[in-house]
Amino acid sequence: MSHQMSRRRLLTAAAVAGTAAMSPLLTACGGGGGAQRGGANTKEGMRAALPTYVERTAVKPEIAPAAGGKDVATHPGYLTYPAKPPVTVQGVPGKGGSYTAVTPLWGTNPPAGNSYFQAMTKALGLDLQVKPADGNTYNTIVPTMTAAKKLPDWILLPAWWNPNFATGQLAGSQLADLTPYLAGDKVKKYPNLAALPTGAWQTGVWNDKLHGIPGHASNYEVGATFYRRDVLEAKGITADQVKSADDLMRLGKELTDAKRGVWAFDDIWTYVYTFWGAPTKWKVEDGKLSHLYETQEFLEALDWHYRLAKSGCMHPDALAGDNAAANTRFYSGKTLIKGDGKGAWVLADHQSGTAANPQYRRGAFNVFTADGKGRPRLEMGPASSMISYLNANLKPAQIEELLAVANYLAAPYGSAEYTMVQFGVEGVHHTRENGVPVYTEDGKKFAQTGTYSGLATPAAVISAPGNDQLVKDVTDWEKANVHTLVKPPFWGMNISLPQAMATAEAAQPVADTIKDCSHGKKTVSEVRTVVDSWKSGQGKRLKEWMTSNILEKYGTGL
Repeated sequence: MSHQMSRRRLLTAAAVAGTAAMSPLLTACGGGGGAQRGGANTKEGMRAALPTYVERTAVKPEIAPAAGGKDVATHPGYLTYPAKPPVTVQGVPGKGGSYTAVTPLWGTNPPAGNSYFQAMTKALGLDLQVKPADGNTYNTIVPTMTAAKKLPDWILLPAWWNPNFATGQLAGSQLADLTPYLAGDKVKKYPNLAALPTGAWQTGVWNDKLHGIPGHASNYEVGATFYRRDVLEAKGITADQVKSADDLMRLGKELTDAKRGVWAFDDIWTYVYTFWGAPTKWKVEDGKLSHLYETQEFLEALDWHYRLAKSGCMHPDALAGDNAAANTRFYSGKTLIKGDGKGAWVLADHQSGTAANPQYRRGAFNVFTADGKGRPRLEMGPASSMISYLNANLKPAQIEELLAVANYLAAPYGSAEYTMVQFGVEGVHHTRENGVPVYTEDGKKFAQTGTYSGLATPAAVISAPGNDQLVKDVTDWEKANVHTLVKPPFWGMNISLPQAMATAEAAQPVADTIKDCSHGKKTVSEVRTVVDSWKSGQGKRLKEWMTSNILEKYGTGL
């Protein structure tokens, strides 16, 4: 029922990708030729390419955002939806052009020419043929297009698949340079785009040129360790009682009742290992670069999760690697604690949970340190993982026409344009119930799929019309933890890795062994053996390359 719902549909795949969405944006480039050797954005080049930020709020939120550090802030919270959505775009943005667009879709593809598409064509003033492709195979579909140099006019390239797409290389050839249109104050021609966070625009900068339009922008992109708040509070347990890894383990033993088919934990490895002080990927101390796998904190975290897997407190299906049914287990109360991206904490989740149990309420543990001492820290993911790009073959007038459309699609929450994009035409695709837009049957089939959300969106907000408690729960958690958020090294730098280095960074044998260990199938000693082999070969070469080509030339980006 909100921007958050569309965001959840698109970010499901990011959560499945695990740490990929939390790591520096990496892209593999083929052999030979200048830019293909790999590199990153310079501070000066980045600064020159980025659009000027100009705040714009169409509707004042009931819960104001709270600032953390630079590029860190909680989301605004909305408890109501405006009865008369304000207009932010005067006139029709398009000039009658005809264009094609491709976005991934994890769901049922709406039929072409449906009433929602027709209404959007009229509202946008052009013929934009959006062709959703299967999100489950999107990472193989796009390379076929790029190999044939047959990209559509507008395409969404999720950042966690940058290695598959070789996005950095495409930015120098098949993707349009938007710097002349959006850099600095030029973006003020498109005020809704100017209101997107600066950190989100960084994800679309390659080789010191702005190429991408960020979607679902957020200054609070993190994962969390969730729990069934309704179940725990019924037992007299509150989140503030968990202040260390030992507390969490003890809680797991208290909650598990295998005879009744209840296990405390689903898989939480991806979302807790940094509590030991391990970096998400890289750390820099005294000017020296270290990889996650080189750190003692990583091994200590893995040892804890191995013991968790062996404790009998983790659901057998989670141990078997069945992630697809994790939400079903959580909703039904078969598991009570699970890790996920924060995009899971939305109205759609509440609706699914209460369908299984009317008392369902999701909560999240505050960030803590493994030993319960010191200041906890949580490394941020990129401010946008859904970036759209325009085709380099477009003429300047066509680029300007599509940027005007992007400005319409990025209209802020509660505006007339936002209402049109998200809910369609009132009386056709949605009606109002207690002042809240509610999809009709046609709206569910045509508008709710979020087709246009893959091209441009406003910055993320917290909204769950009709469920004030959910909005308060999420915003309260964000404010309680905003002080823990930090940027990891190379945040938003869009590093381009040569193919050999991308393979080394993926470290698939290591990743596979870690997964087995976190599920209790292999020991930490076995992980250490595989890691030592990686460190002496591919890992050593990767660190040397990152040190000489990125750290020494460009710094950490912080």
